[in-house]
Amino acid sequence: MTHQSVCTSKSLAPANSSSASVSNLSEKKRRSATLRELMPILCMALGTFAIGTEGFMIAPLLPKMAVDFGHSVSTVAQLVTVFTITLALSSPVMTVLTANLNRRNVLLWSMALFTAGNIFAWLSSDYSSLMIARILLAIASGLYVPNANALAGAIAGPEKRGQALAIVSGGMTIAIALGLPLGSLIGHALGWRATFFAVGGMSLIAAAGIYAGVNKDAGREIRVAGLAERVKVATSPAVLKPLFVTAFWAMGAYTAYPFIAPYLSQTLNFAETGIGATVSLWGASAAVGVLIGGKLTDRIGYPRVIVPSLLLLALAFVVIAFSALALTPDIAFIPVLAAISLWGITVWSFFPAQMANLINAGGPQTASVTLSLNTSVMYAGFSLGSAIGSIVIAAGNSWQIGAVAAISEIVALAIFLGTRRTS
Repeated sequence: MTHQSVCTSKSLAPANSSSASVSNLSEKKRRSATLRELMPILCMALGTFAIGTEGFMIAPLLPKMAVDFGHSVSTVAQLVTVFTITLALSSPVMTVLTANLNRRNVLLWSMALFTAGNIFAWLSSDYSSLMIARILLAIASGLYVPNANALAGAIAGPEKRGQALAIVSGGMTIAIALGLPLGSLIGHALGWRATFFAVGGMSLIAAAGIYAGVNKDAGREIRVAGLAERVKVATSPAVLKPLFVTAFWAMGAYTAYPFIAPYLSQTLNFAETGIGATVSLWGASAAVGVLIGGKLTDRIGYPRVIVPSLLLLALAFVVIAFSALALTPDIAFIPVLAAISLWGITVWSFFPAQMANLINAGGPQTASVTLSLNTSVMYAGFSLGSAIGSIVIAAGNSWQIGAVAAISEIVALAIFLGTRRTS
């Protein structure tokens, strides 16, 4: 019996081994097929990464640009204000105007325009040229991002739509965590023009990936909401109230963010290395905030994320204001860095919770329009905030940046709580 068992074991061994080999081969084929399916979506994510990097990287480089152009930081900061207001206004208009075009072609043309804008910025010899480049970049960004999300969802299908949207949106998150500090390091080491050249290179790779990996007919079934439908959603009281929360949140965030470099210079006597390291800290904190905000929103609901996020964000800005007003650089070092880390976490933990808030307010059937409106309102708030910050910096009172930002976040919180009671 022992001999028979041994023989049986020996005879089964090759079969088991063959079965395992087939299983491993099938798993490899499955992974390869999944990678092929995700490749065009990953290329779209590279596009959002490039856009996010370009949008955020300029803030720590403003002092260097101001020196090169012979302008004040507050004047050069208009590059941020014009970019954000152009994106806010152009995104819904350009999306409607291109509604009847092939979605793949819209992405390719918008990424081509984005690449051209970066090359133009790299070659710019004066402030006016760079301003024109930033306008081109804003128009391209406002057209690319909503269309990339729509096309990624269409390619993936209903069963993988969430994963596809997470990947494309993740490009922006990674830009906050990696692109922002990387752009700061490149800009300080090689000059601010080199950052635009690097982002232009990323844009070309993204465009090539979309061209090669996305089917020409992809997204043919996508319906783009018209202007009348967008106006109807925007004027709905249920949607309008949370949009005001977005507006004040964004205004507070960008009253401070574009001027983080001059603030750190005046408050902590930081030079380029210290500013770059602090921006990296903010970027890493922001990436953590997005992840925490998303997970907590799913677990405990958006109200329990929005309220503490806005409250702690206001507290961070109060510490930033107080440190600049009342503390010496040595004493202010720890509270400022702690406040900047808290700022990064809370300003972006709010974001996924607010998207859930808006979807709940407008209903799933109008979610795409509602979130598109939220993007426009967010960038309009960024624009207004950066304009206010420019005025504050021009007056030489860096502590007031934190004070105005804190007030904006408190107003956002008050609106959210007030509308919760009346709804």
